[in-house]
Amino acid sequence: MNKTVVLAGCGNMGFAMLKGWIDGGVLQPTDVTVVEPNAGLREQAAGLGIRPVADAEELAAAFTPTLVVIAVKPQVMGAVLPAYAPMAGRGTAFLTVAAGIGMNAYEKALGKETPIVRCMPNTPAAIGKGMLVYFNNSRVNTALEDFVTELLACSGLVAKIESEVLMDAVTAVSGSGPAYVFHFIECLTQAGINVGLPSNVAAKLAMQTVMGAGALAAESAVAPGKLRENVTSPNGTTQAALHVLMDGNALQNLISQAVDAARKRSVELGS
Repeated sequence: MNKTVVLAGCGNMGFAMLKGWIDGGVLQPTDVTVVEPNAGLREQAAGLGIRPVADAEELAAAFTPTLVVIAVKPQVMGAVLPAYAPMAGRGTAFLTVAAGIGMNAYEKALGKETPIVRCMPNTPAAIGKGMLVYFNNSRVNTALEDFVTELLACSGLVAKIESEVLMDAVTAVSGSGPAYVFHFIECLTQAGINVGLPSNVAAKLAMQTVMGAGALAAESAVAPGKLRENVTSPNGTTQAALHVLMDGNALQNLISQAVDAARKRSVELGS
């Protein structure tokens, strides 16, 4: 299939995705056109050999790319989509990475016959370590879905959900999830300082411990619960700490409450 892409929006997430496509060899610079009103961001895209334009009106009138990737903030989506509606009418498909906007809104703006994929990435996608979860409407065929997942995979792991209702849960777990981990690093650092470690040493210990444990869990065939048990000696230091975290399911309950609060807020924002 033809693989021409328009990237609408080249901010942090858009540029990270673009760089992944080019660096990974999935697309050539000549396959992509960037539409970005910010001159500095256009210059950044041009540094990858991409042709940037300031506005969709600068695109050729009959231009019909395979895919338009919408990477703008949700609050400007209503102003951005109308310029691309004519492409939808000519057969272009759409991939959106904007949070909180449901499929109905896209189909209303672009037409119910338009193939549309809605994706929820998270911030580690900026370094190719993201979690990208998508949902597509019934107009997306196998070839297009394969192309979209190939593009998304340049930014991290990819998973599909079959019901859009689950996107609020995805947002709560992986979309917002990096912030929970960042806060844990903050807390572990402060705890180290509280027991006498210099701040720079505590920060290094906390950061590397979280990174190393995550990598070990990802690469191991052993479940996280078993990895936890393996490092917990009877009556040892780890068991003493886990007694505090696990007594009455303290940490589990706290994380569950946090994720549910995020899910509920996602529902509110999308309604």
